[in-house]
Amino acid sequence: MPLLLLPLLIVLALATVVALIPLSLIQRYRVGTSRQRARGWLTTINLTGLALSVVLFLTSAALTSIWIPGALTYTAGGLCAGLGLGIVGLWLTRWEASTDALHYTPNRLLVLGMMLIVGSRVLYGLWRAWESWSAGLRGESWLVDAGVGESMAAGAVVLGYYLAYWTGVRRRYRRHAARRLRRM
Repeated sequence: MPLLLLPLLIVLALATVVALIPLSLIQRYRVGTSRQRARGWLTTINLTGLALSVVLFLTSAALTSIWIPGALTYTAGGLCAGLGLGIVGLWLTRWEASTDALHYTPNRLLVLGMMLIVGSRVLYGLWRAWESWSAGLRGESWLVDAGVGESMAAGAVVLGYYLAYWTGVRRRYRRHAARRLRRM
């Protein structure tokens, strides 16, 4: 009897995670648009993680392009578009420098755009997984690779945006810290 409950618990846990995705996206939007203090250690951690993520993402896109033509091209294009959006995001960010800290407030529209890209990519992934599974039952396989390149491009846009954005936050923080040291 307990072994029969295990698959039910697994399905229930997965359904709970899927049901909480909209709540986590809303919370991410709220935090992403709030006034934040720039911290050197946080920018270093974010940049290191993002750089590693970009390298792994490009590597996986290169491997995926073996089976799905254009995956690396779409990913590189999405990364370039994301880097451009990150630079625009830095221009639109409100910066507040005081004697002891640097605060910034990201642009709400760009943060909303990134959240919509993430949310639509998650929903598309769930739909595609369902269609791929049902296509496998029917013996069709064309849906398995349909839209993979575009989905990878959407992920690359988000990675590029945050890589450029956090690079800019780090540069501003370092300039602010250098000015603060000169005043002392």
